[in-house]
Order: sequence, then C-alpha cells, then structure tokens
Amino acid sequence: MKKQSSLDPNPEDVLAEESQAGEISFSEPIQDDAVFGEIREGDTNYRNVSWIGTVALMLKVQIGLGVLTIPSCFDILGIVPGIIVLIAIAVTTTWSNWMVGVFKMRHRDVFGIGDVGRMLLGRVGYELFGGAYMLYYIFTGGSALLSISIAFNALSDHGACTAIFVAVAAIIAFTFSSIQTLGRISWLAWVGVSCVIIAGEFFIVTIAVGIQGHAPMTGGVIPEPDYKLFGNPTFVEAMTAVSTITLAYAGTPAFFNIVSEMRDPRLYTRSLTICQTIVATIYIVIGTVVYYYCGSHVASPALGSAGLLIKKVAYGFALPGLCVSAVLFLHLPSKHIFMRILRGSRHLTAPTLTHWIAWIGSTGSITAIAYIVASSIPVFSDLVALVGALLATSLCFQPMGFMWLYDNWGSGKQEKSLKWCLCVAWCVFIILTGFFLTIGGTYASVVTIIESYQKTGGSSAWSCANNDN
Repeated sequence: MKKQSSLDPNPEDVLAEESQAGEISFSEPIQDDAVFGEIREGDTNYRNVSWIGTVALMLKVQIGLGVLTIPSCFDILGIVPGIIVLIAIAVTTTWSNWMVGVFKMRHRDVFGIGDVGRMLLGRVGYELFGGAYMLYYIFTGGSALLSISIAFNALSDHGACTAIFVAVAAIIAFTFSSIQTLGRISWLAWVGVSCVIIAGEFFIVTIAVGIQGHAPMTGGVIPEPDYKLFGNPTFVEAMTAVSTITLAYAGTPAFFNIVSEMRDPRLYTRSLTICQTIVATIYIVIGTVVYYYCGSHVASPALGSAGLLIKKVAYGFALPGLCVSAVLFLHLPSKHIFMRILRGSRHLTAPTLTHWIAWIGSTGSITAIAYIVASSIPVFSDLVALVGALLATSLCFQPMGFMWLYDNWGSGKQEKSLKWCLCVAWCVFIILTGFFLTIGGTYASVVTIIESYQKTGGSSAWSCANNDN
C-alpha cells in the first residue's frame, strides 16, 4: 500500500495531546481549507463546530430510540454476555472513531468516507464507499421518520394514518436538515441529546422501571422478573442481538464529516473520549436496570416497559430528540451529494444561486427518497436491520483497519518492530471482526425478514388505525 505524504509530522501525537492554547477561535474567516477551498468574508464557513458541539453531534448520531432495544438484546444474550459484548463493541468502535481523527490529520483533504475509498481503491472505492454511506443514512433517516410517527401515534388520541405522521416528520426533517453547517445544527444536537437521553430515556424510563420494580401488569397480574445472567440463543438470535448492539455504536461513518467541520480538529480526541464514555455508561445502565426488573417481559423499544402513562410521557420528551436524529441522518447524505456536485468550485461556499439550488435540491431529494422508501416498503424495520448489518458494520470496522495499514505498512515493514507487528495484528483483527459481523448479521437479518414475510403473508405493515406502537 502506498503511503500518502503527511501534512502533519506526528498526527497521532497531535490527537493524543490537547491543544495547549485551548480551542482556536478564528477571528478571521478561513482563507483556504483543503476540503472547502477558499472562504471569503460573507461566505458559508463550514469549519465552525466547537469541540463541545462536536460532543453533541457525536452523541446524537449514535444515540437514538435504538438505545432502548439493548434490554431486549440482554434478554437474548443474558446480562453477563450482553455487557461483555457491549464493552467489546465500545472498545473496537472507539478505536475506529479515533482512527478517523488520525487519518483526517494526515490527509486534510478527506471530507467523508467516500474520499477514504478513493485513496484505498481509486474511483471504484469512492463510488462503493460513498454509495454505502448514502444508502445507510437514507434508510436510517427513513427509520427515524417512522420513529417520529410512532411517537405521534403513542401521544395521539385519534386515528390519524401513519403515513400522515411520516409526512409531517419528513417536512420537519427537511426544514431543519437544510441548515447548511453542522456548526449551526450543533445546538439542535444538544436539544436532541437532552430530550432523548436525560429526559426521555435515562431518567423517566429507567427510574420509573426501577421504582415500579416489575414489568407492566398484564390482565391484572404482575409478571415475575425472569432475568437471565446467561442466555442460550441460537446463532441467528445471537447475531441479531450483536448486530443491534453494533448499530447502537454505528456513528463512525459520520465522524469524518464532523471532524472536517471542526474549528480545531486537534480537539477531536477530547470530544470522542467524552462521547464514548457517556454512550457506554448510558447503554450499560439502561440495559442492565430495565432488563433486571422486566426480564423477558421487556418491550422493544423499552419505552413501554414502565406502563402506558410513562410510555406517553417518555415519548413526549423523546419526540424532539427523534426529530433531531432525522435531521442529522438526512443532512449527512445531503452534504455528500452537495460536496460531490460543487467541491472545487466557488459555488461551494459562496451564497450564489447555484449554491442554493444544489443545496436545497440535495436535501429535498434525500428527504423525498427517505420518505418514499419508509412509506412504501413492508417490513421496513427488518429491511433497516438488514441495511445496518450489511453496511453499518462494514463502514465502522474494515475501512479503519485498512486506513492504518495504508499509512503505516510501507514505513514499518522494513523495521518490523514489536509495536508495528502488534498494530498490524490489531488491524487484521478489526478487519476480520468487521467481516464476521457483516456476514453473520446480514444472514440473521435475511432469516428474520423471511420469517416475518411468512408470518404476515407479504402484507403491508401500514395501518391507518390508531396504532399505539
């Protein structure tokens, strides 16, 4: 593998150490950026995300309503194996996320994972990685639109059609995803994180379940907690649970875009450390507490595990957070298209007519596709799981192992020091782990889709009745 010349002499050291002067405050517009080009006064300054705003964006692209599927994963695996798997995924994805920052510091012209694909495999790699990135976030955005409709249904007392709620969600997402920079969206990310984690999930559901001490009554009978320390799942069940936990950490592809818009990318590691610590803590606490008290009676998502009233309250608080998730998941692929169209031209940052047509056209097209896909495909949740297993894992593990090898294979091959050999072994482990999770998770998702199709007879999952999901 050919090593590209470094723009920073020791990028790993730069990321390992905090900026002595703190975060850089640009009093003047950036004159020339390797990604966005020349930025003049009055232009859109994409490099304007603070390190605190980076924490919020990182948290929001990872944590959504899916965090409350973790208790059901513990029901499949058992508490002990579930926590072990969760920590293992946290460690490996944290390394992958860290490698994103290192690679960005070495190659300042990298904006997204598509650029990584170009460096590794040429034009084919750019199309392959970029296409996978687009497809993954379009389906994830569609899933977010459906989650918003579920929240509306849970809060609504009238029988509005689910398709109407999804349309409303799409309008909201399009409006805010059209905000041009992540720096301007970061305040929304804080709102979303606060609502979904602190209010909607962590405090309300977890504490309510702990106080209640059991799952909701069924037929006037209080179910006995039947948690398992160790589960006995089939291969398909185990891979489904592992894939679900992996998806809870699958924000890695978006981290390229986030670090590219940071004011000071040297503070990326600080933001990443805070983010991953918060995420791992919340996942373990929510998963353990909710599953301990509810056992096999846990709902998925677990917002319904504390009863109907708490479910409504939790969805009410979580709704803004779900909207922010949809905004980010639609903004990211839109930015990929926008950059592809205008990168290298004056229109990328200048507020010209071409600039606005390209940007609004990108966000509008992505939102429309996400809405159409989400509202027209039966068993959509199963299809999202398939796309996540096939694309999310392959975007979170394999590229990062190859990225390290791309930068270090030639320089260290001659010396073959112990550190170099261990790093190579680790990268090979990451790559093989990624392939195993991709193949195993995809197989489990396909089996689940076939079973769901057979049970429903291929009928549509849409219902225009008042469906309190």
